[in-house]
Amino acid sequence: MTVKVLNQGLLTSVQDLGRYGSQQYGVIVSGAMDKYSLRVANLLVGNKENEGALEITLLGTTLQFERDRLIAITGGDLLATIDGKKAVTWRPLLVRKGSVLQFKSPLKGCRAYIAFAGGIAIPEVMGSKSTYLRAGIGGFKGRALKKEDVLEFDEMNEFNTSLFQQLDQRNDDFTWTVKYDALINLEQTQTIRVIKGPEFDRFDEKSKKTLFSEPYVLTTQADRMGYRMEGPPLSLAKEFELLSEGVTYGTIQVPPDGNPIILMADRQTTGGYPKIGQIISADLPSMGQLQPNAKIHFKEISHEEAVMELLMKEQIINEIKIGIQFKGSYL
Repeated sequence: MTVKVLNQGLLTSVQDLGRYGSQQYGVIVSGAMDKYSLRVANLLVGNKENEGALEITLLGTTLQFERDRLIAITGGDLLATIDGKKAVTWRPLLVRKGSVLQFKSPLKGCRAYIAFAGGIAIPEVMGSKSTYLRAGIGGFKGRALKKEDVLEFDEMNEFNTSLFQQLDQRNDDFTWTVKYDALINLEQTQTIRVIKGPEFDRFDEKSKKTLFSEPYVLTTQADRMGYRMEGPPLSLAKEFELLSEGVTYGTIQVPPDGNPIILMADRQTTGGYPKIGQIISADLPSMGQLQPNAKIHFKEISHEEAVMELLMKEQIINEIKIGIQFKGSYL
């Protein structure tokens, strides 16, 4: 026994970067809603970026450690505490045997991530540890965590062990942290960048302008599959029949009521609603951190600009990786 679940919280599941290559069989990608936070959490403990970690939603998740374990907590600030004291985040952290880690309430953002040195000891399904909740595939027994569940972990590698030993000998936390501001936005009013979707020109002129000039509010109908937005309704210039076709993370669909639906990590593989836009990949992790009632302003950018934004974020991740390796090797 390594970690025991005392309270499962609102929703806690194992996620990695997703299950790719099986959508033609109707198997969705899943994966972390905020992939940047998951990747950095794994880097902080010396794992591969794609290792499975826990995705904590909003509040309530409580874990008890039965052995000393090196972890990292990233993502939203859900008021994580260890034995009642606020836990440090965005840095490697050694949690002692018997300690209780609890997420009490969302101060900023919606989802936190916990990476464990060595990774969670569960089998990959179709090349991924991510949990496909609706189908019961992958993750921990194909479902969200429950009270009394017990998590085991794989053996630590050389870098995991080095970080663990340094913290063990210091008997104190590292003083450095990763700055996440350039990667994700945890505010509840955001500007989200969008490229035009394949059916953009089929909407009337008013709707085309409205999408990029009026705010939309995230309703309470929001989960890992999709976000229903509320705002000025969007209308087609002329009704037409659209065959179901492939959709992806961040696709903005417009159903008959005119209120956009943003497809998220557990999206279906195909969709039949007109697609007015596509949220750029660089902004999807910030979308994954929005709470209900958050306000979004959509901003149009070009495909070329979207590519540059993604490359910039990847450069930041690479710099973080190099920095962690340097600090872990020479502290």
